[in-house]
Amino acid sequence: MFAKILIIILFIAIFVSLFSALLFFLKGTDHSDKEKNKRMAQALTVRISLSIGLLVILLIAYATGVIKPHGIRPVVDSTQVTPK
Repeated sequence: MFAKILIIILFIAIFVSLFSALLFFLKGTDHSDKEKNKRMAQALTVRISLSIGLLVILLIAYATGVIKPHGIRPVVDSTQVTPK
């Protein structure tokens, strides 16, 4: 359960970082363009770092069996199918 909560928190942090970069991009401030670009690049760097961290956590959680992939329709084992 801890891994799932951590994944959700990282997703939220990624979106916050992405939208903060958007605000720095759209914001008309008194700062020079260099300062605005620097802040936007820092926000995007944080987002990329969080995304890489999320990917690593997902891979570790999958490898240790904490999370298990599943599809929309589960795969039916051929030994469990009964003929009609």
